[in-house]
Amino acid sequence: MNKFLLYINGELVSSQSGGVFDSLNPSTGEVYCQIADANQEDMSSAIKAARKAFDSGIWSELSLEARGRYLKRIADLIRENAKELADIECKDIGKTTKQTTFIDVPTAADTFEYFSKIEEALSDKENKIDHPVKSVIVRDPIGVVGCTIPWNYPLIMAAWKIAPALIAGNTVVLKPSSQGCASVMKLAEMAKKAELPEGVLNIVATKDHDVAGMLASSPDVDKFSFTGGTKTGQDVMRQAASNTKRLTLELGGKSPNIVLEDCDIEAAIGGTMSAIFMNQGQMCTAGSRLILSDKIYDEFLEKLVVKTKALKIGDAIDYSTDFGPLISKRHVDSVLAFIEKGVKEGAKLICGGKVPEGDEYKGGAYLEPAIFADVDNSMTIAQEEIFGPVLSVIKFSSEEEAIKIANDSKYGLAACVWTKDEKKANSVARKLHCGTVWVNTYGGFYNEAPFGGYKQSGFGRELGLEGLLEYTQCKHICTDKTPGGKPLVSSWF
Repeated sequence: MNKFLLYINGELVSSQSGGVFDSLNPSTGEVYCQIADANQEDMSSAIKAARKAFDSGIWSELSLEARGRYLKRIADLIRENAKELADIECKDIGKTTKQTTFIDVPTAADTFEYFSKIEEALSDKENKIDHPVKSVIVRDPIGVVGCTIPWNYPLIMAAWKIAPALIAGNTVVLKPSSQGCASVMKLAEMAKKAELPEGVLNIVATKDHDVAGMLASSPDVDKFSFTGGTKTGQDVMRQAASNTKRLTLELGGKSPNIVLEDCDIEAAIGGTMSAIFMNQGQMCTAGSRLILSDKIYDEFLEKLVVKTKALKIGDAIDYSTDFGPLISKRHVDSVLAFIEKGVKEGAKLICGGKVPEGDEYKGGAYLEPAIFADVDNSMTIAQEEIFGPVLSVIKFSSEEEAIKIANDSKYGLAACVWTKDEKKANSVARKLHCGTVWVNTYGGFYNEAPFGGYKQSGFGRELGLEGLLEYTQCKHICTDKTPGGKPLVSSWF
């Protein structure tokens, strides 16, 4: 059985209490691995190590090029261990082999490599001012960065937070979710192999909520970057307020997927399935509200149901599987409760929504992908984040109505528009209240482009220049250049 240790101050260590917790394979229900379970002393050690490393200048005073070489080494190690990492995410989370092999693992490697080369964005910038002064804008690291990531995309999200924070000169303490953290603990082993200086990166897993909360409350942590549920994010804000900690919050979503009548129907159907059924719907950006033109409603739904029923549900490690298990049976129960609520509120369940029958499904956390038709946007299944494979289909008759429905949500993370008319797509996209709008595609993330939410989906950005600058603070250095050497301010006295 695989066993994963904590990574604190450059060493792979057991918890000081000796505690561990099991991770179950969602496909089988069997114990897959054990993870060292950090206590308060472990987290305190990790924070102290990061604080010492930052204050010493051992990392922040390295050149950008030198820091970049460490990140590039981690990227190389991810690629060298790609097969093992892909298998870990299959068995630890239930992601399909196709997804982990072609999306999760290469994306994580690419993110580390991208930020390893992003020197220009952090270079000093001379600012033109209409006065006899030299004005220089400097980007300094913030200090110790605490990060928390969820279980749905652990390796990718670890890369999204670690890489920009480190290249900017910060030190990091990362806490993955206690579910689905094995790939991140494997990443810790790679960080040690890359020979990062002691304390620069610390990775600590725990099942104790009080231990996890130390990153938000500790005065020795200067910034906290959190990805997770909106309610927990609100708790984080309250904890961080005690020491005016800088925050980045990437929270929940209820993303609208708008299909206009002039779309390419086949492309839109495929995109709709990816939007809600990729990763078994366990995505903050899941296109869980299909806002569908009444002109193509019946034709679209008929084809969508046929294709959805054809998905092969099975063990995530099987390459032929299209749709794996959810993270746990407990989560299946949570999703089923939403499905039951949808039926009670009058939505029409036209596909799936049940635990599949058969001996091959008995041990795992399986659920058939569900499609509800005739959904009103006020229904629970259209307003609350389900975090599972449940699609709510809402009919509209005009472009204005589609936009109104799309924006009628407390969330604002992402959206999509399907149409052959690029001018119309751009017009609709600009009226949507969210941080990302895809047009004629869904779910594309790029290291060069920022990602983040509006409203209760959070604030701050990941990726791109905007995401990098979240891990810096701005300093203005102003040098007087008055002719004759007498500063202008001297004339005041």
